[in-house]
Amino acid sequence: MTEEERRTAMTIALSDALEYQPLLQGAPQTCGMRAGRVALAPSERCGQHSTNAHEETLVFLSGSGVAHVEGAGALPVGEGVVAYIPPHTKHDIEAGPEGLRYVYVVSPAGG
Repeated sequence: MTEEERRTAMTIALSDALEYQPLLQGAPQTCGMRAGRVALAPSERCGQHSTNAHEETLVFLSGSGVAHVEGAGALPVGEGVVAYIPPHTKHDIEAGPEGLRYVYVVSPAGG
């Protein structure tokens, strides 16, 4: 894919399915951004991980839960909430009793 093709706008329909849905896959589809739609069952967790040298935005679509973020503690999240996770930060997302759906966008952090 050429640089020009990577800079072409697009739309992606979100699935209603309960499984993970990749949205943007990084190069060559984008200039380095990755994104996906996550659906967690009640009380399920995505698993603790680090952003490493990336920054991450989480856009919560439905449900409620808790974002466990290194240095920030337990942050309530749910429909209509956007969370930012800085580079080199461990975090985990835990769904509440009705489950939780969200979109994440990860991009290399600028220097």
